[in-house]
Amino acid sequence: MVSSRLKAVRRRSGLLRAPVALGLAAAALYLLALLPLLAIALRVPPGALWARLGEPVAREALLLSVTTSLAATGLCMALGMPAAYLLARYRFRGREWVDTLADLPMTVPPVVAGVGLLMAFGRMGLVGRYLEALGVQVAFSTLAVVLAQAFVAMPFFYKAARAGFEAVDPELEATALTLGADRRRAFLYVTLPLARPALLAGLTLTWARAMSEFGATLMFAGNLPGRTQTLPLAVMTAMESDLETALALALVSVLAAAAALLLAKRALAATGGD
Repeated sequence: MVSSRLKAVRRRSGLLRAPVALGLAAAALYLLALLPLLAIALRVPPGALWARLGEPVAREALLLSVTTSLAATGLCMALGMPAAYLLARYRFRGREWVDTLADLPMTVPPVVAGVGLLMAFGRMGLVGRYLEALGVQVAFSTLAVVLAQAFVAMPFFYKAARAGFEAVDPELEATALTLGADRRRAFLYVTLPLARPALLAGLTLTWARAMSEFGATLMFAGNLPGRTQTLPLAVMTAMESDLETALALALVSVLAAAAALLLAKRALAATGGD
């Protein structure tokens, strides 16, 4: 009886039609996300993909992107993990400002980030002038690629790591301390394993963002084949003269991004999230 009344109310209010209406409305979003990617995939036959990737320029750009993005991800982890743990566990004056500063590279335009890095580490930059005196050139080098990628990708790891640490009950760390462990061992054997899924998700997304970085890299490191020309920069260069190679490199970027997202979702699923 109650069930039939509930169905009648839903029928009159249109609740049964809501999922269909929402699905049709949401289809526009999915089409907007899918159509550009599908347009690239349909223009690149599998045989042509491997043929184009075998060309020296494409191979060098892909190898450089993989190595520099992995180095940038490692740098983000080394710098971001202590900061994330600090913000997750301690309260202090100016905490929100520090948190905002860590998130800021996510909202700064990549080109502006590149200009800032150039003003900091260029030959006459704030720090670069002293490095230059020591014989260390940062701008327009492979190191500059790593720094540019790390700058724009850092918030992705920091935010995931902070969320992972905040999800770990501090009482578990306190229990480990009462059982004789010092803070280092409590972190390594209690906090870190429990936060691992969030950390892995953050690392995956950080790597994907570093792989896709364009604007900051172009401004700070340039577009030098074999030295600073990453995959996105190679796509831009190839668009001027070789559309098929540009599309093949673009498809590789799309596939790498999709794989990173799927891995990140699987890692987050281990925490009980969706």
